[in-house]
Amino acid sequence: MTEAPLLVLAKITAILDAFTLERPSMTATDIRRATGIPASTAHRLLGNLVEHGFLDRSGDAYAIGARMAFWAGPAVRARALGDLLPPQLAALRDATGETACFFIPERGARVCVGVAETLHGLKRAMYVGRIQPLHVGSAGRVILAWRDDLLEEVLATPLAALTGSTITDPDALRAVVARTRADGYAITAGERVEAASGVSAPVFDAHGELAGALTVMGPTLRLTDERCAALIDDVVGAADRLTASIGGRRVA
Repeated sequence: MTEAPLLVLAKITAILDAFTLERPSMTATDIRRATGIPASTAHRLLGNLVEHGFLDRSGDAYAIGARMAFWAGPAVRARALGDLLPPQLAALRDATGETACFFIPERGARVCVGVAETLHGLKRAMYVGRIQPLHVGSAGRVILAWRDDLLEEVLATPLAALTGSTITDPDALRAVVARTRADGYAITAGERVEAASGVSAPVFDAHGELAGALTVMGPTLRLTDERCAALIDDVVGAADRLTASIGGRRVA
């Protein structure tokens, strides 16, 4: 008779919970004593767990599988970002005087997951949870530069013109995205909203993959071309520090 899936899952959970920092390695006998699972069931489950990477085996000893760390990576990164973003964004806001934001790709768009708002009275509104298109703005350009799959997805549909400065030609967008990848940052003006500018740089995770785009944004009245160029080192430096803080590594 086959065990119910939830019962099997409960036994697997009990086996994995038996491992601790003080007891990182156990024999099958140790595991049976810790969990109370019958020998035949434990033998079968341990074999399956090793086969699928949940556990590693060396001789008679079992340990949590290295592959578990890979699966845990997204959750660890999310928690790390949640803890680290507020002070990092506040520091960038204070260094530049402008609103600092962090965007991640989500379902074919980009969403703001962190913001430290400028103290200036004149500003461009931004809030956590705001969703914006990927083909406009410096953050979108950075995301597309390090996510080829999203670039092709965006280019597969017509590019909506949000302002007179929005790039709607696929070849032109592909060219500026390539330039962003080569430069390591992006500067845009008026693509999503008239008279708004931004400077963005990529943040990477431990696998060298894009974690998101760190951005400074504000009214073009203050963020002129010259001012944006002067902020490149601040934004790129802050992005590199955030990458290092979450255990990431920058890629070309």
